[in-house]
Amino acid sequence: MEEKYCYRYPRPSVTTDCVIFGFDGQKLQVLLIERGGEPFKGSWAFPGGFLNMDETVEECAARELEEETGLKDVFVEQFHAFSAVDRDPRGRTITVAFYALVNSRGMKVSGQDDAADARWFDVRELPPLAFDHEDMFRRALQQLRLKVYLQVSGFEQPDKRFEAFDLKKVEMLILDKMSSYGKIENY
Repeated sequence: MEEKYCYRYPRPSVTTDCVIFGFDGQKLQVLLIERGGEPFKGSWAFPGGFLNMDETVEECAARELEEETGLKDVFVEQFHAFSAVDRDPRGRTITVAFYALVNSRGMKVSGQDDAADARWFDVRELPPLAFDHEDMFRRALQQLRLKVYLQVSGFEQPDKRFEAFDLKKVEMLILDKMSSYGKIENY
């Protein structure tokens, strides 16, 4: 049975997006999906999608991440809600954004569901991003830097596969202190 709602005021749609940072032992990366449908078909974006009526935003983030990239059991942390009135051409949409830092070495991803492709990009070499995802990337990177600055081991539930890496090297990359790595331009 389809439920109908009658409200005096219109209701916006709610989505989630996941900014997944990866460290492969050498460089800092971010996971993007190529959109398989409109709007922005063929453009790169963060994995995400619309909230179902029977799930929390955390459940939606985990579901969309798995559906679009094949990744599951990734601990994500909420960092911001994006609510610009014109952020989605389909209509009024508010997104709750999540981020994570994982060991991306050997982590296989593939475009699934409505994602034509999924792959890791060096944070210094991102393609143009759909929607307001460039702003989302900047805010997520800022949040990651703050988290690392305050406590490098501060991730409440760090990815178990991450333990093999030198956390000091990861910290230096995220805080952009390695001279051989260079500055992250425009972010």
